[in-house]
Amino acid sequence: MTSHPRDTPQFYLTAPSPCPYLPGQEERKVFTHLVGRRARDLNEILTQGGFRRSQTIAYRPACETCRACISVRVVVADFLPSASHRRILQRNADLIGNPEPNRPASEQYALFRRYLDARHGDGGMVDMTVLDYAMMIEDSHVDTHLVAYRRRGPDTAINGRGTGLTVALCLTDVLSDGLSMVYSFYDPAEAQRSLGTFMILDHIRRAASLGLPYLYLGYWVDGSRKMDYKARFRPQERLMGPGWQRVE
Repeated sequence: MTSHPRDTPQFYLTAPSPCPYLPGQEERKVFTHLVGRRARDLNEILTQGGFRRSQTIAYRPACETCRACISVRVVVADFLPSASHRRILQRNADLIGNPEPNRPASEQYALFRRYLDARHGDGGMVDMTVLDYAMMIEDSHVDTHLVAYRRRGPDTAINGRGTGLTVALCLTDVLSDGLSMVYSFYDPAEAQRSLGTFMILDHIRRAASLGLPYLYLGYWVDGSRKMDYKARFRPQERLMGPGWQRVE
């Protein structure tokens, strides 16, 4: 019998299931486990190859008849915010994001539930329990953390921290060549702030401050309104057949 070392990745293929982005399509995914002492290095290699992370699983689409899911990453050094982006940054100037350990909390889950119920009531994550949420946040063998966004307070200029309840939250992986936004959510009562876009803009600034060239946004799906926003952050690179190709 052939045995495989624990640190040797084994890849698996899921059964077909309805596509959540394009009606009438079926999706399949190839995935592997991110565990052991090489999990961090493997996550780096796979992210650069178009995979995404969920807890200790790295996956990417492997659909038989469709190639609509395309990995995108923002070219941080060359990014210039549009007039709309500048308005969103100004609208959220009263917020500050702070890196925090990836530890779940009841306040986070309450925010997560409000977000799902308001924005993704028919999505696959709507049935997630508090235990499921805790696993999503803390079950990781890679370099990851939370960025929590709160309102600026009287002491923010001194300690650099916000005050009050969390308005938005992002689970972020740190790679050698960039930041990867694993999952983000926000208070639906603050929808007028365009917090999803704001968190991307803020992460572009964070990557720049760390000297990292890319911000990984996951999959852009041509023809899906849910994913259309990712095309607005340019210049960006898209992972095509020959490799990463720049889009101005």
